Amino acid sequence: MNLNKYIDHTKLGANVSQAQMDQLIEEAKTYDFKSVCVNPIWVKHAAHKLKNTDVLVCTVIGFPHGTHHHLVKAYETLEAVNDGADEIDMVINVHALKSKDYHTTLTEIKGVVESADGRCVKVIIETCYLTEDEIVKACELAVEAKATFVKTSTGFGTGGATIKHVELMKKTVGDDALVKASGGVRTYEDAIKMIEAGASRIGTSNGVDIVNKRRTKDDTNTTY
Repeated sequence: MNLNKYIDHTKLGANVSQAQMDQLIEEAKTYDFKSVCVNPIWVKHAAHKLKNTDVLVCTVIGFPHGTHHHLVKAYETLEAVNDGADEIDMVINVHALKSKDYHTTLTEIKGVVESADGRCVKVIIETCYLTEDEIVKACELAVEAKATFVKTSTGFGTGGATIKHVELMKKTVGDDALVKASGGVRTYEDAIKMIEAGASRIGTSNGVDIVNKRRTKDDTNTTY
């Protein structure tokens, strides 16, 4: 298992400096992570720094609360793509889903998928606020909208990824979508458990610690 290629190396926050961003990017290059996941203002910078590498640039849309108008989410996606984003992680309107306003949820996901123009779209459903039935419905709507992934969490809610929720999400989407576990995945053991539960991607700010733990335990001759 190339654990490094499961990891979206993440730095999201209100006060991220360029020095911190450059450190994230250099770590992603050193360990050959799948992507860096950054706020939209850093997409162009990350795309420039990661040119001629196979590390992708992922950004977040409607983040962190998902309460933007669906047209704003679509426009935000267009701008991110123009700046060089390879992947889009969008947050759904949780209130709309919980209110059974499925038209709004489907419309906003479809709008982002269309604006992403064939790029990977991950739909953050914020499982900490949802019942199991609501998680299933959110996953079904993401599949209907032709998103690539369903994703557990922003990391800014009341809880992150759990094994139970990842298993439920994977059972629901089957082969029609992938699952990203994000929020609270901090150790090698955490990452392996999420992958065994069905996750194909891990969102974490602890990617370096995770792969170093893996190397120490399983692959001491590997250089990342």
